[in-house]
Amino acid sequence: MIKAPRGTKDLLPGEIEKWHYVEKVAREISEVYGYHEIRIPIFEHTELFQRGVGETTDVVQKEMYTFEDRGGRSVTLRPEGGGDILRRSSTPIA
Repeated sequence: MIKAPRGTKDLLPGEIEKWHYVEKVAREISEVYGYHEIRIPIFEHTELFQRGVGETTDVVQKEMYTFEDRGGRSVTLRPEGGGDILRRSSTPIA
């Protein structure tokens, strides 16, 4: 039997309902204070992460999955959302 990777967990129907409630309350509280939800891509240009943590750190070399897209550009699955959020916050909303 293949198990979920260490540190991850499948959320089953009974648990999803609880998460939906927590997310709803968090969203409502955030909106009262002027914050709104954004969704960021699951991958970004590799340069974003190299700039944020340095090209030779353990995070870049060991903890990120990097590959080339069809256009030959280096892209990386995001290890966390900090860099993505900073990129988004520095881009005007169209």
